[in-house]
Amino acid sequence: MLSVDKITQDLRRVFEERQAAAIARAVVEAVEEGQKNLVRARDFNELKDIVRELGVKVGELAEAQKRTEQKVEELAEAQKRTEQKVEELAEAQKKTEEEIRKLARGLVDAKTELGGLARSVAYALENEAYRALPEYLKNYGIEITERFVRTEIGGEEINIFARGKKNGREVLIVGESELKLTSVSKKIKQLEKKAAVVQETFPTREIIKLIITHYARPAVMERAKEKGIIVVQSFEWL
Repeated sequence: MLSVDKITQDLRRVFEERQAAAIARAVVEAVEEGQKNLVRARDFNELKDIVRELGVKVGELAEAQKRTEQKVEELAEAQKRTEQKVEELAEAQKKTEEEIRKLARGLVDAKTELGGLARSVAYALENEAYRALPEYLKNYGIEITERFVRTEIGGEEINIFARGKKNGREVLIVGESELKLTSVSKKIKQLEKKAAVVQETFPTREIIKLIITHYARPAVMERAKEKGIIVVQSFEWL
């Protein structure tokens, strides 16, 4: 005997609750009417065919749902693998960033060491110049009356400073050092700024501007000469 609940349960896989219940009742009523000879045999057979087709459709839909669930599981697994890859990439990026930080710290340390080395070499050049310049500057008619020193005047550090005489007049020598003088613009501006501070402090004294270096390009030498700056290369006082 057909059961409305049983048919409704089967149809619920495909139809909504109300639709499934309505179709189930219609099927049961049709069958019952057929049993009472109120439905022709041919109509009843057609109804059975419809029910059979519905059963087939239900089976196909159930199979499709099964395949869909399998695809969902595959996608979930793929997503899990993707998330794992993302975690691995994040960890690799974290390690890379740490290596970059170490490298940056190493570069800072190296830069600091190189800066310290450069200052040491520059100080060595200045110390050598302090001993050699008094004799060398006689070629320019300059006599040093007080030894060369490093000092500070008007808040500016003066790397090369001395008092002297030129043609009987008191002069002040203000100088800078550069290991290799390939571009004079920056060093000239730096020297002229310091010379201006010294001139302001000693307005009655003539300022002799001086740059010492191990090597200067000819074009730089010419430019410095135009600015009234004496450029002395270390090999010249040997």
